[in-house]
Amino acid sequence: MNNPIYQTVIVGGGFTGLFTALHLAHEHYPRSVILIDKDERFCFKPLLYEYFDSEMDSFQVVPRFSELLKGSGVIFVQDTVQSIDLHQREVKLASGNSYNYSNLVLALGSVTGYHRVEGANVNAFPFWTQADAIALDRHLRDCLQKAVQTEDVEQRRKLLTVAIVGGGASGVEMAATLADFLPHWYSALGGNSSEIRVVLVNHGQKILDGDINDPLRPIAEKELQKRTIPIEILTGAEATAVHPNTIEYKRNNQLETLPTYTTIWTAGTSTHPLIQDLPIPKEHRDHHNRLLVTPTMQLLDFPEVFAGGDCAAVQGSSLPPTAQVAYQQGANIAHNLKAIALGEDLKPAKVNIRGTLLKLGLNDAAANLFNVFEVAGESGHLIRQGTYLTLLPTPIHDFKATTEWVDEEIFHHHLDSQDVGKKIVQAVEVVGAGVVGVLIARKLLKMLGDEEKSK
Repeated sequence: MNNPIYQTVIVGGGFTGLFTALHLAHEHYPRSVILIDKDERFCFKPLLYEYFDSEMDSFQVVPRFSELLKGSGVIFVQDTVQSIDLHQREVKLASGNSYNYSNLVLALGSVTGYHRVEGANVNAFPFWTQADAIALDRHLRDCLQKAVQTEDVEQRRKLLTVAIVGGGASGVEMAATLADFLPHWYSALGGNSSEIRVVLVNHGQKILDGDINDPLRPIAEKELQKRTIPIEILTGAEATAVHPNTIEYKRNNQLETLPTYTTIWTAGTSTHPLIQDLPIPKEHRDHHNRLLVTPTMQLLDFPEVFAGGDCAAVQGSSLPPTAQVAYQQGANIAHNLKAIALGEDLKPAKVNIRGTLLKLGLNDAAANLFNVFEVAGESGHLIRQGTYLTLLPTPIHDFKATTEWVDEEIFHHHLDSQDVGKKIVQAVEVVGAGVVGVLIARKLLKMLGDEEKSK
């Protein structure tokens, strides 16, 4: 075992954990770094829908940690963390191995929260990881295949009905995605695409209520009805039970049922069990049971431990649980870890919310950039994917994924109008999208110029 005085352990390979590791490597951190995650691959969750519907490839959305960390000096350990002993400064793994640390980074994120709804954790599909996407894909294809072969109308109706529980961003994005590509799948099998039903079951009276994407609600409500099949939205509907072939919900004090073989759960998250088990008093947690941290991202009781992303809440601050927050916190944590190693002063973390991005179907999205302007439709789709691609974990991965996406989306597709092109160029200038900005802006300007010459 390495000398714990010189060892930093990062638990969790999401945005906060991975970006902490990569920034430490980039800054030539003088201590050894170990990143532990139970999965082989990093999952870029905002683009998981694109992986699910085959708009993007696995190397773009779920690259292997070994590839992302190659040459970084960071040691990647694929294992499940069994327990964390903050007093003994030890992380124990399911394999029996353990690691002591001088500094620990807690970046475990959150887990799907089923809120004690009967059968939800067994009969509903979560959508959180690559494995979730693969499982849902197989299930839906199986349902469509069975539906096209059955003459029983009621049986076919169940097979072709999909219920999504939760009207937040995840639920809206899932519903919009399914409403666009499921009809194409079914038509390809010889089925009648109009029989497909996508039902969004929302506890609140409004979709996106209280979400960071709340300002985009009017656009979202309009775009959801413009999908290949319109989305049915049930508001004020509280899910009470999920069965293999039915979802039950309470609406207007009446218990109702929706026959379906597919229920997808996007109704919130819960604190990771390992975070819940830590010996941190209630007064040093927020109302979601997340760990309270100082502005420098350290635990109040254990300053050698840093925490960020969905499992932590900064004292006196309210930040949304989004990728842009998590990866910026990773950079801040890395900076302060290096400061500790060099005996320098730590600095408070600064997070800039650059706007919100919402997928609203195939080649359709909405973007609210810095609260300056909103863009929807195909131009919003280009901005959303282009912006997310700039957040990919390493420059090499970023460039490879970006160039393929730009070639497909920009170079080989005709823009509907000059106004759309100019709006994208303007958005790219606002976002400042690095490689994406240069590639898209230059190409669009050239295309727009060529259009002018041809008139």
